[in-house]
Amino acid sequence: MQQGDKTGQIKSKHGMGITKDLTIPKLFLKQARKYGKDRVAMREKEFGIWRPFTWHDYLENVRQIALGLISLGLKPGDKVSMIGDNRPEGLWSEIAALCARGVGVWLFQDSLIEEVKYIIAHSDTKYLFGEGQEEVDKAISIFDECPKLEKIIWDDPKGMRNYDQDFLISLKEVRRMGRELEQREPDLFEEMIQKAHGDEVALLFYTSGTTALPKGALLSHYNMLTMGKNLMAVDPCRETDDYVSYLPFAWIGEQMMSISCGLQIGYTINFPESTETARENIREIGPHVMFAPPRMYEQMTRTVQVKYLDATWIKRKCYELSLKIGYHVADLKFQKKPIPWYWAFLKWLAYIVVQKKLKDHLGLSQVRNAYTGGAAMGPDHFRFFHSLGVNLKQIYGQTEVAGISVVHRSGDIKFDTVGIPIPETEVSITEDGEILTKSPSVFLGYYKNPENTEKTLKDGWLCSGDKGFIDDDGHLVVFDRSKDVMTLSDGRPFAPQYLETRLKFSPYMKDSWVIGDKRKYVTAVICIDYSVVGKWADEKKLTYTSYPELTQKAEVYELVEKQIRRANKDLPEAARIRKFINLYKEFDADDDELTRTRKLRRAFVEKRYQDLVSSLYSDKDLVHIDTTITYEDGRKSHIKTDLHIKNVGD
Repeated sequence: MQQGDKTGQIKSKHGMGITKDLTIPKLFLKQARKYGKDRVAMREKEFGIWRPFTWHDYLENVRQIALGLISLGLKPGDKVSMIGDNRPEGLWSEIAALCARGVGVWLFQDSLIEEVKYIIAHSDTKYLFGEGQEEVDKAISIFDECPKLEKIIWDDPKGMRNYDQDFLISLKEVRRMGRELEQREPDLFEEMIQKAHGDEVALLFYTSGTTALPKGALLSHYNMLTMGKNLMAVDPCRETDDYVSYLPFAWIGEQMMSISCGLQIGYTINFPESTETARENIREIGPHVMFAPPRMYEQMTRTVQVKYLDATWIKRKCYELSLKIGYHVADLKFQKKPIPWYWAFLKWLAYIVVQKKLKDHLGLSQVRNAYTGGAAMGPDHFRFFHSLGVNLKQIYGQTEVAGISVVHRSGDIKFDTVGIPIPETEVSITEDGEILTKSPSVFLGYYKNPENTEKTLKDGWLCSGDKGFIDDDGHLVVFDRSKDVMTLSDGRPFAPQYLETRLKFSPYMKDSWVIGDKRKYVTAVICIDYSVVGKWADEKKLTYTSYPELTQKAEVYELVEKQIRRANKDLPEAARIRKFINLYKEFDADDDELTRTRKLRRAFVEKRYQDLVSSLYSDKDLVHIDTTITYEDGRKSHIKTDLHIKNVGD
């Protein structure tokens, strides 16, 4: 490991520490008492109406559920799992489990039965909170294969009338048991909270599993709270701020904002009516801080681009002019150059005429800081949002560091980097380019996995498995996962994510997979955006009946080729895409092609589509596909089709 020089190690100023005595429940109790009935802790939109819950309501619900869990037999260290949409009951259940000195475990709400079984069994879950019938059905189907699982707690009564298994219990009943225990032992709730220590495990968080089965990362109260405090030291939020919780609680980024930062600041958390209405609900709330993976910002960009394609000539010209002005001013800021008064005036004019309405439509009108993380974001998307005046920042981190270790600073944003470390964090680069992190937020280890714990934790440093370097300004540049870095035909290393994000800036492409490691040229597999390309095809009077048929239209191949040529511009000759194929389906987490956070599982897709990859590097212009796809409800469909291979002209 290199030490001490600017290319090897960087260290930020130390922030104020959080004592090891502090826990998430202790902080929660303090904030609930501070704000009481005077301030709204959270809102949920239900039946078209925003329903508020004060901090007093928050505390009472948590108290009842925590004591109910103790009545059921919860002991310190027992695992409590949650699965369901983002709603107050989910957050109450998590905090209640921590208050009872249990360990919280979250599952993605769209997890397949096998995924649920693996996590429940591996984590030794004792109690499982399932939102409603769908989650309960999954839990019932795996109950006998998970020996430690004792109770399944459901909340939504819809469809639950005829369920009479003795291991099922309603959240309403758990609350009732909690109230009864409180009458017998009125001080028990606070006694349990005060007994806990910051070094105790708070969450057992499962990684996305891009290459193998998910690993369970053990995160302490101290890990979570120090990370939140140090992020807030960089970009302080206010207690009057609003935050919209719509990303899965099983993603560490959502825990970072709702728990680590949310409890410390005391801002209001807002829950959308459903995942389908999240974008609309974000617009209604107008949050002051926002965190989302790149795919969410990519979808926003695609929405704007589609509206542009549908707009009248005058509106398109106004948009083009405002975008040109926005890009120029944003580039001046990136270069830290002064903005001449006339460009500032033009920027103001562009904001009044176009950008104000556009930001409001996206729900970004009040956002002071917008973050993206979990995967790389392309420079095109970065420049686009900054051209609108959105202060979008890249963050870098992992589940194993409680969410974040590096972030851009306002006024010092370089879209080819992820910024500099947050307080109390050191980043070091090994001789072979691996990124190491040391901070009080580095996790305790992997559950039941000492081998991987030993590989990942070395002398207090977290070995990320990512490759990168530190530039002359002290910014961290993340190249890619070490295993994903390609070697091009001319011998130079290349990150496929960079080209994939450039491709996805096109509104017509939803996903892409770039191939070319130690091969004679680079190729790509493209997943079109069915709604956008379908609309384009309708305007062109093209007939089609399905996604597979639309992908293989000659006109669609020409459309995609134009986008690829655009992405190829300014790339080294060896990095340019030479051949591509339009896949007959979208990449899907249910088919194991993506993780639940929509990261591409490269090793898996290369094995699954090995015939397709071989054809891309042969003289064939057609490849036959015979495969099975799996739907979220477990149904399977057999597909036979022919895919065309297209050469990209010079």
